[in-house]
Amino acid sequence: MSEEQDLFGATDAPRDVTRPLAVRMRPATLDEVVGQRQVLGEGSPLRRLANPASKGSLTAPSSVILFGPPGVGKTTLAYIVARQSGRVFEELSAVTSGVKDVREVLARAHERLVAKGEETVLFIDEVHRFSKSQQDALLPAVENRDVTFIGATTENPSFSIIKPLLSRSVVVKLESLEPQELTELVTRALASSHGLKGEVKATDEAVAEIVRMAGGDGRKSLTILEAAAGAVTGDKARAKGARRPTITPEVVSTVMDVATVRYDKDGDDHYDVISAFIKSMRGSDPDATVHYLARMIRAGEDPRFIARRIMIAAAEEVGMAAPQILQVTVAAAQAVALVGMPEARIILSEAALAVATAPKSNASYLAINQALADVDAGHIGAVPLHLRNAPTKLMKEWGNHEGYKYAHDWPGAVAPQQYLPDDLKGTEYYHPNDRGYEHEVGQRLARIRPILHAGDEHAGR
Repeated sequence: MSEEQDLFGATDAPRDVTRPLAVRMRPATLDEVVGQRQVLGEGSPLRRLANPASKGSLTAPSSVILFGPPGVGKTTLAYIVARQSGRVFEELSAVTSGVKDVREVLARAHERLVAKGEETVLFIDEVHRFSKSQQDALLPAVENRDVTFIGATTENPSFSIIKPLLSRSVVVKLESLEPQELTELVTRALASSHGLKGEVKATDEAVAEIVRMAGGDGRKSLTILEAAAGAVTGDKARAKGARRPTITPEVVSTVMDVATVRYDKDGDDHYDVISAFIKSMRGSDPDATVHYLARMIRAGEDPRFIARRIMIAAAEEVGMAAPQILQVTVAAAQAVALVGMPEARIILSEAALAVATAPKSNASYLAINQALADVDAGHIGAVPLHLRNAPTKLMKEWGNHEGYKYAHDWPGAVAPQQYLPDDLKGTEYYHPNDRGYEHEVGQRLARIRPILHAGDEHAGR
């Protein structure tokens, strides 16, 4: 058993006070884990795997993928499973390990199993960073149960783990810690003999500030607490003669200038936040729109990417209900490229709010999709002869352009004339709604289409 695993011994075992607070406060059993109740219930894969009776059992999972954001206990859960079940713990990091390291660990595990009957938990942190060949190297050992494999990833396993390994694994999705759970974690650390031993106190407001800044990350909450405790117990703080150092919101602010936004530009957070941003604009909620915009800006998202999504929303969500909004968003995208951050945040806000507060219509979006679907299905047909170009005498002899009616020669510049191919005669793709400018468009089309369809009927005779 490794030195790291010793940290997860009995609750009353001494722990090295030189280690970070987050390490000292790691729970020793699943019952001590804060949060993740949804995956730690009786009969859950992790509970079954942590049971000593699971050793040698074919009903316990042989491979588990722990998927979730940083600081929610992935490494801790792997340690606990190994300790509680009585398995040997081996750990690799996908950042520093290669195929050779994997094979060496697997060889030791196989030897251990054959010689002593001891099972091994192989924990690989950031397993999504393993290449396909590195993940392939795990398959035989997982298949043969030479090891119980536990992988940790912050990226969606559907896209980052090879299918053969994924099909042999139970995926356990971990969630960010709730505020009340982080509060419990911080409070426990203040009092615990493994933590700050009650030598430092924190006001309720300070705890709330730590929780806010942690953003659902348990490890970060303890890191902030440790930094704040250090600030009030240093030489200068002790010189002030305080009997019991107290952490206040002001102290927390001095050690943490800005709360880190939970947002991975290459992972699910990126897609979740941009999805919420688009849906908020579509749903006409300006406040939610600005909130998600702020999260992307604070996380360092490329402002040009945000501007592109706003332009697309202007066309897809607003469309002909307020066609001028697209012009606003195009101008905003150009301005963002010229101005840059931080001032570009104002331009992005204006453009996003223009989309969010505009009347909505997806009629243009639906129209082109339906038209494309017909084209893809082969509903094309020949271009009517009277619409074809006739720049040469031969083309005129073929009948090109013959009978074409120049729209401006007709009342309202609408001629009774067929424009669609015969196969699609009478088809209507665009159906304007009654919101914004599109209401006027709909009224105009109600007058135009009967005239056009009259041309269709004439062409069919």
